[in-house]
Amino acid sequence: MTEGSFRTERDSMGELKVPADALWGAQTQRAVNNFPVSGLCMPRGFIRAVGLVKWAAARANEDMGFLEPDVAEAIRTAAAAVAAGDYDEHFPIDVFQTGSGTSTNMNANEVIAHLASDALGRAVHPNDHVNMGQSSNDVIPTAIHVSAALGVHETLIPALEHLAGTIETKIQDCGQVVKTGRTHLMDAMPVTFGQEMGGWAAQVRSGIDRVRGAMTHLTRLAQGGTAVGTGINAHPEFGIRVAKALAGKTGVDFSPNNDFFESLSSQDAAVELSGQLKTVAVSIMKVANDLRWMNSGPLAGLGEIALPALQPGSSIMPGKVNPVIPEAATMVAAQVIGNDLTVTIGGQSGNFQLNVMLPVIAHNLLQSIEILGAVSRLLADKAIAGFTINEDRLTGALERNPILVTALNPVIGYEKGAATAKKAYAEGRPIREVAREMTDLSDEELARLLDPAALTRGGINK
Repeated sequence: MTEGSFRTERDSMGELKVPADALWGAQTQRAVNNFPVSGLCMPRGFIRAVGLVKWAAARANEDMGFLEPDVAEAIRTAAAAVAAGDYDEHFPIDVFQTGSGTSTNMNANEVIAHLASDALGRAVHPNDHVNMGQSSNDVIPTAIHVSAALGVHETLIPALEHLAGTIETKIQDCGQVVKTGRTHLMDAMPVTFGQEMGGWAAQVRSGIDRVRGAMTHLTRLAQGGTAVGTGINAHPEFGIRVAKALAGKTGVDFSPNNDFFESLSSQDAAVELSGQLKTVAVSIMKVANDLRWMNSGPLAGLGEIALPALQPGSSIMPGKVNPVIPEAATMVAAQVIGNDLTVTIGGQSGNFQLNVMLPVIAHNLLQSIEILGAVSRLLADKAIAGFTINEDRLTGALERNPILVTALNPVIGYEKGAATAKKAYAEGRPIREVAREMTDLSDEELARLLDPAALTRGGINK
């Protein structure tokens, strides 16, 4: 750095040069220097949560008489601005940093102290004032829970509700259409679009229930445990007051955890949520792949539906259009499944009184929430809502489907049914035509017994 482009800051380890226009101080700069790993900074949702924690802490400390009102107000104003994203460029520390997230906690303390000092016209200390009653060891676990809970509440569940609702609306439009069912990717008995897509909607709604179930533990916060879980240097009411302030600010029912030793030493709630996100990803993968298969062709594939044409599909083959939204959804699902493994390994890294993979847990958990929410809306709006059905293709496949003979089993028996199916398949003829030759059933009986729509209702068709 050239003369004038930096200033000198001091911490307990000595002096350090910091960019002149940076709001952070020496401890943040040390972390910037120490961890030039990935270029990935902590997620926006996480910085928001840290800002909210600092805002709530200042309120609690003022209410208990530990901070002067003007200092507390200056801290709250600065923390709220950090939470709103006004100073994200001043949070430069890499995700792959100290495992407690101490660097990011001090980054927030320094930025908020700088802003508050400027506003007050006198010094606000990052540790003594902004970090009062706190430790990185309870702030960062709290921020993980708060950021994930807000992401679920504000982004993911509304997106999944939208996806399920879009599927259910599509069922109202085309659910009565009958198609060939498939097991092992081979022709099976008929189903309706409503039955097939109803399975998708049920998967998504079950996923919503699973994610909501994880919120029970996610809304229990570590704040108040301070360094090792004993609450040293924090008033006994501090954690309660912080949780109450956060609940009032966000509308999420946060509360202190019953056992701060659990909160600091483990990330079981994050692992639980990540596992449920993985399950949702598996459901998204299933829906997306069904859409890809149904859309395949248009001539040499199944060609049951046509997804909306969104962009040219090839740089060399004119006229080719690909199922780009379902493909994006499958990649998101793969990423979330991979993120879950990282969160799981991170969750294993609680040693005695502290987990030491907190930043990477936060990064992966919040990314999973964000991308699942985004792709769920894309899948709903740009694939499911607008696909059209090729009914002629469906009808032709149903008429030639030899598996329809299954409906004749109660009348002619399995062996004769198998022989009829094999002959129909070998000769490429409709099952009804071959059954007319190989059984003594009348045309009227065959029409009734082999009616594809009737067969979707189950039972014995006699």
